[in-house]
Amino acid sequence: MTEMRPGLTPDLEEARERTIDDVVGPGMVVLFCGINPGLYSAATGHHFARPGNRFWPALHLSGFTPRLLRPSEQHLLPSYGLGITNLAPRATAKAAELSQKELREAPDRLARLARETAVEVVAVVGVSAYRVAFDRPKAAVGPCDDGDDAVGPARLWILPNPSGLNAHYTLPALAAEFRRLRQTVTLPRGS
Repeated sequence: MTEMRPGLTPDLEEARERTIDDVVGPGMVVLFCGINPGLYSAATGHHFARPGNRFWPALHLSGFTPRLLRPSEQHLLPSYGLGITNLAPRATAKAAELSQKELREAPDRLARLARETAVEVVAVVGVSAYRVAFDRPKAAVGPCDDGDDAVGPARLWILPNPSGLNAHYTLPALAAEFRRLRQTVTLPRGS
């Protein structure tokens, strides 16, 4: 039997190492790329599901969705031209549990996914993880103009991590960064 770590419930501990399916669909314009699933997300099967994560509010406040979606409504994202994946597929309690090797495998996987889906923009949600994955220690939030950072045919954009643990960004500041990206893309009609 696996030893329980302090603060984790049995249901969350059972989610360790699980993966969550990508949310993708035809006509996808922006593919949001989280760092990796947290245990709460892996337990529910929904991306950015932990209470206090500000991804869904930032998505709505920035104009990507017409209303605030719940994590359980992630299946609606492709109808808005949006999708979700992760740099590393393995669920952990903290992103710091990922190895550099796991993160550095992400660019090739993202490039394959971008080619398969013909997505226009891959938006990595978490600048610190991006820096490791793409070996760009000085990368900043915003568009990546360096051609070496492209993922397949898609443009690359870096957004702040929406985790409630990221005290550097308030929800309005997160929404403003998401809005900067939103203003550069054309989503399907009616979204």
